[in-house]
Amino acid sequence: QILELGGGLVQAGGSLSLSCTVARNIWRLGTMAWFRQAPGEQRELVASISNAKYTDYAESVKGRFTISRDDTENAVYLQMNSPVPEDTAVYYCNTQHGALIWGQGTQVTVSS
Repeated sequence: QILELGGGLVQAGGSLSLSCTVARNIWRLGTMAWFRQAPGEQRELVASISNAKYTDYAESVKGRFTISRDDTENAVYLQMNSPVPEDTAVYYCNTQHGALIWGQGTQVTVSS
């Protein structure tokens, strides 16, 4: 149901764009979000975006990451600017409450 793409290896201070396509009508799903999970850590909410395009971010990524959505494509995006090694994780998208079956995620590795 969910396919996340765009991860890879990036140097600190660089940029990376993640995309997520959902085999559902995301307008009907409401607020969508990106999450991440680092090794040995709990999955955490990184950013969310409502139908009205209101956005919210974890403090650790505020000012560096930008979430967006295209309801015509059932897609959600995450632009990662100036990443730091602490951003290394597997990134997932889902509804803000994780209502869909989780996808495989996409690995992001930030080198210092």
